[in-house]
Parts: sequence; structure tokens; C-alpha cells
Amino acid sequence: MYNTVKYEVEGARLTITMNRPDTYNAFNNEMSYELRDALKNASKDDNIRVVTLTGEGKAFCSGQDLKDVQGAEGRSLGESVENRYNPIIKHIRKMEKPVLCRLNGVGAGAGCSLALACDLTIASEKASLIEVFVNAGLVLDSGSSYFLPRLIGYNKAFELATTGRKVKADEAKELGLVNEVVAHDELDQKVEEWAAYYEKAPTKAVGMIKKMLSKSAHSDLETMLQYEAYSQEIAGRTEDYQEGLNAFNEKRTPEFKGK
Repeated sequence: MYNTVKYEVEGARLTITMNRPDTYNAFNNEMSYELRDALKNASKDDNIRVVTLTGEGKAFCSGQDLKDVQGAEGRSLGESVENRYNPIIKHIRKMEKPVLCRLNGVGAGAGCSLALACDLTIASEKASLIEVFVNAGLVLDSGSSYFLPRLIGYNKAFELATTGRKVKADEAKELGLVNEVVAHDELDQKVEEWAAYYEKAPTKAVGMIKKMLSKSAHSDLETMLQYEAYSQEIAGRTEDYQEGLNAFNEKRTPEFKGK
């Protein structure tokens, strides 16, 4: 289906792999548009209940492929961000199902932003995150200016954004940039465990929780109380809610269908 992205479905799980290992999965035009399309397809496919995003080889994603833009004088970086990267971040955040990040190696620049945009990140002990933009005289993009201060606070976000230093996996866990760090050879097993959980979770409720938490970042208490009531009314009309209720009364494990 794609040249620079792998799209692999197993049951209700989808793994999207950025597949340019010779460039540490750096973005060229083709990969940015293919990743956007893959995420769009994942969002529309009701059979998929959890998505894992990762990179082929040693790296997760090293950001923009600078060789791809070399010699492109007069190129609008603003248009590139708006047309190539922003739609990717929006697809991840608006997708009404969980997006897991399998952080197998370095996530730098837009690759760091990509990891921060995911709902839950499992990192290899060899992984790292770098807000590398400032090292090229650039500013944060692809959502990092939104996610970074919300995850770790203004002062620490300012430090990482203006120094461009490497944050290794253990520090990233301590700061709250990733959820879990495991030995590199245990990464696949741990990601499998998380994906298996979400594959069987009540997908409609998970999707609404995701939307709710995002909305709370720029809402007051009164707004969120009203939105909770609105969302709970919708959740209470799902098949999964009825299954959860039946399972509780019958003292058994619920078998959610994501409907």
C-alpha cells in the first residue's frame, strides 16, 4: 500500500511503522503524506480498535530529512508544517481510539513531537527524545509547543526547547514524557501487552475519555462538568455499557466489542 510506511493489521490491532531506516526514519515528503494517509485510514476503520506507531530499525523518527530540503531556497517552512506535519498530529489526537507509541530509539524534532502526541508511550531503555529544533535556529513545531509544557510544566519545557539536549529514556519517564521504560529486548512484549488490553477495552468509552482529557486542557470546571454529563449520556447508550453492566451482575469478565 505504501513505500515508506508499513501498515500491518492483526485482529483489531494496527501497527504503523515509519520505514526509512537508512535515514533513521526521517521525514521526506512521501513519508509525511503516507503517514497522514495511514492514520486517516486507521481512524475510519471501525474494525481497528488500537493503533501502535513505531519506527523501523534503530530509530523512532529523526525528524525532517534535511537532505530532502537541501537547495530548496525560498521554501516556506510554515507551509510545510501546515500541510505536512500538522495534519499528522491532528489525526492522532482526533482519532477516537488509542494510539500507542513504541519508542524504539531516538525521537528528534518532529519525531519527538510525534511521540508526545500519542496517548501512551512505551520506551526502550535505548530510546531518547530531543527537541532539536533550536540547534538549527528553529522553533518547536508539530505540536511540541502544546504538548511539552502540559506534560512537564513551563520551566522544564523551556529548558528542553531552548537547549535541544537529549533526554534519555529514564529521565523521560521521570519527567512524564513516556509512560514506561523497558529493556530493549522486552519492548515488543510490553507493547503487545498494552495493545492486547486496548484491543479488548470499550473503544467508544476510551475514545470519549481521550477527547474529554484533551478538551480539559483549555476548559474550566463548569464546562467539563457539563461535558462529562453529555458524554456519559452517550456512553450509557453503547452496547459496551450494557455488556459491562451484564458482566458485573453475572460476576464475569466483560467481552467488549467496541460498539
